[in-house]
Amino acid sequence: MEWTDYYKEHTMTPEEAVSVIKDGNRVVFGHAVGEPIIFQRTMARMAEQFHGVEVAHMVYLGSGEYLQPGMEEHFRHNALFVGGPARKAIAENRADYTPVFFSDVPHMFRNGELPVDVFAFTCSPPDERGYVSIGLSCDYGWQAIKSAKTVIAEVNPNMPRTFGESFVHVTDIDGFLLSWEPLPESKPPKITEEDQKIGKYIADLVRDGDCLQLGIGAVPDAVCSFLGDKKNLGIHSEMVSDGVLSLIESGVINGQCKQRDIGRICVTFLMGTRKLYDFVDNNPVIKMLPVDVCNNPAVISQNDNVVSINSCVQVDLQGQVCAEAIGLRQISGIGGQMDFVRGANLSKGGRSIIALHSATKNESESKIVPTITTGGPVTTSRCDVNYIVTEYGVAQLRGQTLRERAKRLIAIAHPKFRAELAEEYAKRFGETLDI
Repeated sequence: MEWTDYYKEHTMTPEEAVSVIKDGNRVVFGHAVGEPIIFQRTMARMAEQFHGVEVAHMVYLGSGEYLQPGMEEHFRHNALFVGGPARKAIAENRADYTPVFFSDVPHMFRNGELPVDVFAFTCSPPDERGYVSIGLSCDYGWQAIKSAKTVIAEVNPNMPRTFGESFVHVTDIDGFLLSWEPLPESKPPKITEEDQKIGKYIADLVRDGDCLQLGIGAVPDAVCSFLGDKKNLGIHSEMVSDGVLSLIESGVINGQCKQRDIGRICVTFLMGTRKLYDFVDNNPVIKMLPVDVCNNPAVISQNDNVVSINSCVQVDLQGQVCAEAIGLRQISGIGGQMDFVRGANLSKGGRSIIALHSATKNESESKIVPTITTGGPVTTSRCDVNYIVTEYGVAQLRGQTLRERAKRLIAIAHPKFRAELAEEYAKRFGETLDI
């Protein structure tokens, strides 16, 4: 059978596509911009016909109709990373959170720890050979297509066609629904004065020829704004956003010094504005990798001088990092932080950097604390931490004693809280700390 005939025969209405779900199924959605917009909306509208369905995914950018109160009998969300729409549902015990390294998700699909009944995702239209592109979210989608009992593709011409391990033949997909919905976008963040100071400190730690891992948000964008005088930077990152575009266009980021994928920008997913999506469309510089490859510390460390830049919620005086919760209140997830911290530490000349504002927005609480808030998890261990950066400076912790770590962290804490942190230091180490 010609692929075109297969495609036509397996094209469905949204209602037909959603009806492949059976009671008690686990339904996995494509990640971030790969989420199936029409499928999710239709699923929520048809909620009365479903019971006990688990919906699992990581970052979700949609409106989350299935997460609303009253949907519990029909759908229960299993968050592999806690995004905005899921926080309230988890706090109210209407949804669950599964702690997991991003790089482990495909493995859990593959070995049956998280078996997938239905995988629904957004892709580009098929090309002349019958291949669709997963587009902006390769990550766990590649494995989910192989592992799921039923695969539904939401075909959207707004989805860019990306290179790397991004292509799937239509005959590996069980059903198609058509969509012309605008893709979710993440607007550029507002960069504060504190962000700029943090960005400058981090940029000063970056050297010519380094290979960067950057996330999304004000701090990564602030870092990028101070890298214009660097040369021959590379990218091997979980994801990138619009902040890197000017550096690519100016030639600052060119990947010439990488040992792996020389000249290529390697990522597992992308999230930003339409400008970014248009840039990566049919652009061979971009290489999409499954997350169990992209975020594998052994793969990351094949490049020398990897600099990983991540954020967190709290750092205690030992250097333990909590990046995902405030006490027992889950607000985020592990994601790929530990994947890249370890990859950077294994890399020849590598450095891992954790950035945070020194205090909460209203300066009511310090983010450098004596101990992580009770119930809060340690995302990155004290043995893995290298640099901690706030708007007040840089604390290099790797190889330092507990006493020295505490001194250095207090020095970059918000001045409003240094005295009480120094009191804790005196109790813990039996000496007075001059601040």
